[in-house]
Amino acid sequence: MVEGCAVASVLGMLEEREWAARVRVEGLREEVARLAGVLEAAEIELDRRVIAREELVEALAVSAAESTAVTEAEAEQETAPHPCRCRARRCRRGGTGCR
Repeated sequence: MVEGCAVASVLGMLEEREWAARVRVEGLREEVARLAGVLEAAEIELDRRVIAREELVEALAVSAAESTAVTEAEAEQETAPHPCRCRARRCRRGGTGCR
């Protein structure tokens, strides 16, 4: 009967180790699920920040282009000859025949 007790003891020890391994695996699965949620939230935040930066760069480019166009148009108006050659920015006569 000594052999039977030894086998039962070893079997019991192996069952305890198996149970401990199962508990550890389940805990790790729960941790992986939690971390998957954290990772998804971080990826969403990263995507939002990338989109925000890209939109800002695009808006700044459009604003710069519009500003350049306005500045160029103003420069053209200042250098264009006045229709009545009086060179006034605003002619009281409407640009016809004044000097």
